[in-house]
Amino acid sequence: MPETQERLLDTLAAIAKERNISFEMLLEALEAALLTAYKRHYGADANALVNVDRKTGEYRVYHRRTVVEEVADPKLEISVAQAKEPYQPGDFFDEEVIPKEFGRIAAQTAKQVIVQRIREAERDTVFHKYSKKLNDIVVGKVQRFEQRNMFVELEGRDEAILPYSEQVPTEVFRINDTVRAYVLDVRKSPKGPQVVLSRASEGLVQRLIELEVPEVADGLVEIMAIARDAGSRSKVAVRTHRPEIDPIGACLGPKSSRIANVSDHLRGEKIDVIRFDPDVRVFIMNALAPAKVVEVELFEDDGVALVIVPDYQLSLAIGREEQNVRLAARMCGWRLDIVPTRLCIGCRQRKPQGSLRRFVRAEGTWIADTSAHRQGRGTYLCSAACAAASAKNRRYPGLATVAVEVLV
Repeated sequence: MPETQERLLDTLAAIAKERNISFEMLLEALEAALLTAYKRHYGADANALVNVDRKTGEYRVYHRRTVVEEVADPKLEISVAQAKEPYQPGDFFDEEVIPKEFGRIAAQTAKQVIVQRIREAERDTVFHKYSKKLNDIVVGKVQRFEQRNMFVELEGRDEAILPYSEQVPTEVFRINDTVRAYVLDVRKSPKGPQVVLSRASEGLVQRLIELEVPEVADGLVEIMAIARDAGSRSKVAVRTHRPEIDPIGACLGPKSSRIANVSDHLRGEKIDVIRFDPDVRVFIMNALAPAKVVEVELFEDDGVALVIVPDYQLSLAIGREEQNVRLAARMCGWRLDIVPTRLCIGCRQRKPQGSLRRFVRAEGTWIADTSAHRQGRGTYLCSAACAAASAKNRRYPGLATVAVEVLV
């Protein structure tokens, strides 16, 4: 084997290993490069064949012409006399062309084509590699920031972008920090494949739970819905068809160690695991945990659920900055209206505030609070009978007289 051809195979093999490209693809690129160089030298209309021996690295370029009686185009045809026996009219005559005759310009063309094919092959390799990791988690290092977008280096060579819209506002990363992110999308662009990452996606929570909880990874426990306020709190609804498995306990793990590991990967974000139920009313009750819910009434035409909670549970059901009710509504797919219940001091039953009348004591006199916005601690009654019954309660002197007149 000639030394140059031996070096050629070694060089292509080294490039294939270094760039993670198929060796066969590089050989096909070489054949295409030689063909392009030949057409540059002999004209684009010239017929040519290129063959590279996969074992020896020997490459041959053939100029193919058709055998004819009378030659009209020397680049495409050859006479019977020139071809000689055993060629007959209509046969193909392949004449080997030595590549070194192409000259310096042709060699440069071959080099450009090979470089371009290698670049295209690298892009295809990166695209297919991360397409397989779509909706999965990757680990990389922060490379740089541009216009608040974070660029992450993956596997020491590939570049991905973490857009500002997919970052968590409470998280701060610096150059060379390790970041674990969710592969949100893989796109083809003129500059090559673009891998889009996310730290704010619900998918990141789901994949982290799947990695930490074997029952979820094995399909014994299903994640039915996730609602996330990135950086603060997430709600995860789970269920199982195996009665011997507690889906919430499986996700929490011994001493809540599993869900704690998920929270650590999310830099302290709190994770609420709730039980999914096919009954929408029960599911809404579970989704509003830790608040206790008395009753849920559905208005399907409007997509609204009226949720009745004890008055002392109202703030807990709504949550700080309405976070609890917002996440519950997003998870269930219903708009939730939270209505507190009040205790009627006559019948001692809790009822929705709208069905009760509020009375406030001001300057020693009981006044019916028609606006429901008067200052002071209110007392509630639901009917004239309850107003009459309140007369027995010494804590509310004079209330019965005023309330009976109002409620009759």
